[in-house]
Amino acid sequence: MELNSQKLRKLAPEIDPLRIGSGWKPEDLDKVQIIIESTSGDSHPGSAHLYKLVEAVRKGVSEAGGFGARYFCTDICDGESQGTDGINFSLASREMIANMIEIHANATPFDGGVFIASCDKGMPGNLIGMARVNIPSIMVTGGTMSAGPELLTLEQLGMYSAKFERGEIDADKLIWAKHNACPSCGACSFIGTASTMQIMAEAMGLALPGSALLPATSPDLIEYAYNAGKRVVELAKLGVKPSDIVTMDSLENAIMVHATISGSTNCLLHLPAIAHEYGLTITGDTFDRLHRGAHYLLDLRPAGKWPAEFFYYAGGVPAIMEEIKNVLHLDAKTITGKTLGENLDELKHNGFYERCNKWLIEANKKYNINLTKEDIIRSYDNAIGTEGSIAVLKGNLAPEGAVIKHTACPKEMYKAVLNARPFDSEEECLDAVLHHKVQKGDAVFIRYEGPKGSGMPEMFYTSEAISSDKELGRSIALITDGRFSGASTGPVIGHCSPEAASGGPIALVEEGDLIELDVFARKLNIIGVKGERKSPEEIQKILDERAKNWKPREKKYKRGVLRLFSELAASPMKGAYLDYGEF
Repeated sequence: MELNSQKLRKLAPEIDPLRIGSGWKPEDLDKVQIIIESTSGDSHPGSAHLYKLVEAVRKGVSEAGGFGARYFCTDICDGESQGTDGINFSLASREMIANMIEIHANATPFDGGVFIASCDKGMPGNLIGMARVNIPSIMVTGGTMSAGPELLTLEQLGMYSAKFERGEIDADKLIWAKHNACPSCGACSFIGTASTMQIMAEAMGLALPGSALLPATSPDLIEYAYNAGKRVVELAKLGVKPSDIVTMDSLENAIMVHATISGSTNCLLHLPAIAHEYGLTITGDTFDRLHRGAHYLLDLRPAGKWPAEFFYYAGGVPAIMEEIKNVLHLDAKTITGKTLGENLDELKHNGFYERCNKWLIEANKKYNINLTKEDIIRSYDNAIGTEGSIAVLKGNLAPEGAVIKHTACPKEMYKAVLNARPFDSEEECLDAVLHHKVQKGDAVFIRYEGPKGSGMPEMFYTSEAISSDKELGRSIALITDGRFSGASTGPVIGHCSPEAASGGPIALVEEGDLIELDVFARKLNIIGVKGERKSPEEIQKILDERAKNWKPREKKYKRGVLRLFSELAASPMKGAYLDYGEF
């Protein structure tokens, strides 16, 4: 089989001299050519350390007889832009990263690729780009940061900030938390979006077995990167592409793992968008179906007790999969050339779990604790919960669906009738929550924050202000067409679709409407007006009348990337990918 790079060299005589001018040696030109694409950069801790992984991959590529070319498209940090208009660029950046990968890999000839990222939009952006390029590829995940003193992790900053605003702690305590929450490089040490998407890459079969979400400072991570470089050269020679690996079976495996780890709700934006690139359809209903009856086993933050640093020490994705083997498609293909089931069997015999346990012993000494593997990843029969971790709610308020992470929601809020308090921006709502302008029994709405409204930012500070309030956290709900951080906890419902900017029912909610929330029955409905219950037929008539008087808002962004994103983004429940329509 003639390699793609060699075919294109014959068509473009300028390639050879230009690559020699870039530092390639003449003998490198005939080798298997691998693009090493990463989000390496100084943007945040999840990308600041990736260059050493780039070099480890490059070494592996070279020793396997290939040549690795380094390309970069760094990502932004949701945490650094939180609470500012900068967060509006976050979801759009996923699409732009994918676009740049598509450009990088298609503008010049490559036979394979290794994609390296750690965080919220870098991970799905690279997975989407990998799908578009569809050359033999491997994902290398950049791991998680260490916990700070007192096992402090970044998602607790929202709680500290809200407590400071309410006068419950002094400035010194808040500064202490800020200075100690991120003691190393890597993704934030909880099962947020970054950690979730690292795990999803392995669960889909696109990363080496056992490689997802290692501590970013671990020497094992360097070894995995090196081995990925060696393996991608083999994949390039075999012609095995991501589209040969990613199927409905592998996507369902990922969703079952998502249920088991209580993964981020943002995964419901990212997996459908990734599937879309392969011509496959994943919906909120797919997640809801697979989460029903799923055993939730991972006792890590934000829903559980421990930092994500402990994930690898307990055996990582393979240990999770061993517990749920009965519900997985074990014959799914992976980038090793073996099936998922074969990979799991091999790990049991090659010392993988013994190596993980050695690191767990070291971590126990470091933090002066005494955890076992079962404290971190429960056995299937000793599950934390048996109904997965998310539910997709539907009704006249969210005809296409809305998402709640019920494992992070107080049981008191699973079923309630609440009074609507709509706000048209997060700033207004946050002010009302912090200054006790909302009451027990309210359904607080933040709308016009969906993809078309303002780029679909996270409502993190508002959700933390609610969940950290001992009274409000168990008595009100927050409903939005925006999204939440993977660190969010409490009675928060996001991705409400259709969004307000598209004229969805959330735009029609008025003060005093009665809102039915029923997690068990998967319902989210307007059931009354001005505190008075109405029949479904009466409610629909009222909503139809309100819709006649509704007018689209002026576009928030009139130029640039957010104008493009707001024009083309699909609905939140479809994945908010750029929808170019039919041609």
